[in-house]
Formats: sequence, C-alpha cells, structure tokens
Amino acid sequence: MKYPLLKTLTALTLSAFTLHVYAENVDVTPSDTQVTQQELAAMYVLSDICPSLIEAKAQGKFEQGYAKLLKENMPQVKNPVQSLKALSQEPKFAPILQEAQADAKKAGDAKNLEICQELTTYAN
Repeated sequence: MKYPLLKTLTALTLSAFTLHVYAENVDVTPSDTQVTQQELAAMYVLSDICPSLIEAKAQGKFEQGYAKLLKENMPQVKNPVQSLKALSQEPKFAPILQEAQADAKKAGDAKNLEICQELTTYAN
C-alpha cells in the first residue's frame, strides 16, 4: 500500500477489535470482502477526531482522502460518507462506535494526528 499510515490505521482497526490491542500490524487493505462493523466504526471516529487535530487549511484535503478511503472500503455504497454517518446514529452500532472511540483515545493525539495527516494526502 502506498500510504503506510493508512495501512497501519486499517491494521489498528482490526487488531483493536479482534485482539483489543491498538498497535498490532495486520494488513487489511481494501478488498472484495465486506468491511466489518468495527472497521467502519474506526473510520467514522476519524471524521470526529481529525478535524480538530489537523490544520484548517488541510480540512478539504482530509475530507477528500476520507471520502476516498470510505469509497475503497464500501465500493457498493453510492454515498459512503453519508451512509456511515447514518450508521453512526443507529442504536445497535453505539457499542461498537464507543469501543472505537476508546481505542482512538488510547492511541493518543500523536498517533491519531499521523493518521489524519496521511489522509490529507490520500486523495492525491
């Protein structure tokens, strides 16, 4: 994968929910298999934390990179950003989302910032 931090993010997503260890390295690049609810939750958490971590001038690039990441992981969905936002409001999704938020908090601002910054270049 061209973007090592996004590879790490995806790895973190899986490991945080399967092993409950936030920093495990597992390659889960976009594929034909369906993305898990835990992976979706981790991606959604980025939309919450990144805007406050990255510079204002990088916001547009972050949004583009985030949209590309979601489209690659949800290719069958017409508007993955809106779909994920709607999913985040579902009561059944709340515990999964809370776990992803806790994992992101454990990772800390420095690690999260790295991932957010990488997403600003992902659309290119």
